Amino acid sequence: MTSISRRDFLSLAAALGASAAWGRLRPRPSRVRWTERRDLYPEGVASGDPRADSVVLWTRRPGGARPITLTLEVAEDPAFEHVVATARAVAAPEADWTVRVLVGRLTPGRELWYRFCDPTGAGSRVGRTITAPADDDPRALRFAFVSCQDPTIGALNAYRRMIHEDQRAAPDDRLAFVLHLGDFVYEVVNYPEDRPQGYYDRTIRDLVRYPRGQKISDFHVPVDVDDYRSLYRAYLHDPDLQDARARWPFVCMWDNHEFSWHGWQSLQNFGDGNVPAQTRKVAANQAWWEYQPARVATPGKSLDSFRAPRVADAPITRFDEHGLGQERHNLAAVGSLTAYRALRFGRHLDLLITDQHSYRSEEPASRPEADAFTSQEFPQLVPQEALEILDAGRAWDGGRPPASIRSGDREVPNFRRAEPPQTILGAAQKTWFLDRLRRSRATWKVWGNSQGVLDWRADPQNLPAGLTKPWPGAGYAGFGGGDPSTAYVERAEIYDVVARERIAGFACVSGDRHSFWAGTMAKALPPAAFEPVGVAFITGSISAAGMVEAFEHRFPKEHPLRALYLADRPGAPRPDPTVNLLLRHGVRSCLEYAASGDPVRARAQSNRDNAPHLTFVDMGGHGYATVRVSDEAIESEFVCIPRPVTRSEASDGGPLRYRVVHRAERWKPGERPVLTQRVIEGDPGLGA
Repeated sequence: MTSISRRDFLSLAAALGASAAWGRLRPRPSRVRWTERRDLYPEGVASGDPRADSVVLWTRRPGGARPITLTLEVAEDPAFEHVVATARAVAAPEADWTVRVLVGRLTPGRELWYRFCDPTGAGSRVGRTITAPADDDPRALRFAFVSCQDPTIGALNAYRRMIHEDQRAAPDDRLAFVLHLGDFVYEVVNYPEDRPQGYYDRTIRDLVRYPRGQKISDFHVPVDVDDYRSLYRAYLHDPDLQDARARWPFVCMWDNHEFSWHGWQSLQNFGDGNVPAQTRKVAANQAWWEYQPARVATPGKSLDSFRAPRVADAPITRFDEHGLGQERHNLAAVGSLTAYRALRFGRHLDLLITDQHSYRSEEPASRPEADAFTSQEFPQLVPQEALEILDAGRAWDGGRPPASIRSGDREVPNFRRAEPPQTILGAAQKTWFLDRLRRSRATWKVWGNSQGVLDWRADPQNLPAGLTKPWPGAGYAGFGGGDPSTAYVERAEIYDVVARERIAGFACVSGDRHSFWAGTMAKALPPAAFEPVGVAFITGSISAAGMVEAFEHRFPKEHPLRALYLADRPGAPRPDPTVNLLLRHGVRSCLEYAASGDPVRARAQSNRDNAPHLTFVDMGGHGYATVRVSDEAIESEFVCIPRPVTRSEASDGGPLRYRVVHRAERWKPGERPVLTQRVIEGDPGLGA
């Protein structure tokens, strides 16, 4: 840990748009008259991005037309007999009455309590936070990672379970922080009157009403900063989320729904092509900045509020060699908030967090020209060779891309042959990421990536003849594009650096897929050389519906390939998710299970080349995951709960479906990582 002077600390706070509190060396009893009034702080309190000597603290105290000056206290005890820092902060309407305070000169690895108070003595609830351990601290460290929460159609029971278990854990096993990997809010909102049938088996809760909003089909989306703010306020009224933010520091990165469902850079796409939305991108960034206590800087460097750049929704017609739109309003909107960053936690953890949407180029498989590679006969499946050729663009085969791509008996024009390879990170962020990865001296270099990196593919080339039409691909099938698993060129570049520079201890934690996955990272799968360079874990959603739930309600029962996705059992309340077998073992395992119902016989039919990288996949899993890093190993525990349709009033958040731990012993440079699996509790079914 590098010490910082008070002057430099104040400059840092200004760059983050935060007020500042400089810790005192001698604690003293509180001198503030404080009476808890949670009703005046309806979104609670939060802390974020802890370092060994500092942390960002947050609250919201709405008022009338005039700003309110709040007093912050930070103490070593919940009774505030040993206060180590105090500060003044202004809650102003320009920032939607939110307050951010950077508190410095703190002790590493220390549990602390904090509270806010207005001039009348009306106070917030008390929050708890934890500073990061010092850089040379040799102790093991444990954190949770989560994603995809939507209280309008589900319950956030996973947080209640997380709190329950942490309160009962031994001190050394308690969580140091919670990494939130995006979809903290969902900007696509259904109003109950527009979907009286509900959402699958879920009742739509009337939690969000946009002050302005735009209706598209049967859903509504935000159009300005007040719309985006209304999302955060509604979500933070959920008691389980609010309690979690009051218990742990959160480290947050957005995914897509904090801005727009199919958005990239400052473009939106709701099915009618890319629409410039620079004003909405800035509004989304501003609301995120106001409601997330994170160490992210805005160009304005304001102490009091987000200084939004003036932008217009202008067409973006020119892109550079990395797919970044050069229209000046696009650059200003994307640059209004830079959120990729790194945090160090003791000797064993460097956390490198990347932004997967602000700098990415257009996803090739989502373009209308790619529709030729999909069909109703093979739901979800796209020939892998088509995905690879489209991803590489003009770089395919050493700069010799084909003019067309064969699909069955057709030749589909290669619309990407003159374009550069796809990027998700963008040039500047990728340079930063690889540099930090090279320079890290922590035991474990953990990539906090909002999107999953593990391939999902199937082997329809092994379907028995006569079951359906012949598979039009040359071999394996992917499940479409959109995340790093189909950014083949870029991920190869990253993984080649890891291999060439002999970087050991490389791991990735992700969300987005609404499912649990564990496996090893490799740039290619058989029949190409399979050379793992790290381990990866993906957490199930907190509450958002996933693929299995969608299949249960939408997949035609008469479809000849239904058995690859669902197996119907007489008298069972739900079909079995054979898609888990499909992704790990291939089509023959699915067909065997559908015929016999015997998982042992089904796994005996496994195509071992289909997914040698996977050790676990549950496409219907909800809950959260934890990671424990030490000098010896990295472990990830999946805590899966039943489908969270309604809120549990139980103190533990309700029952568990299963608990599974995956472990990789520390490997030496040049060695392959190996994952082992233990089912601790419950039954993961076809996922394990």
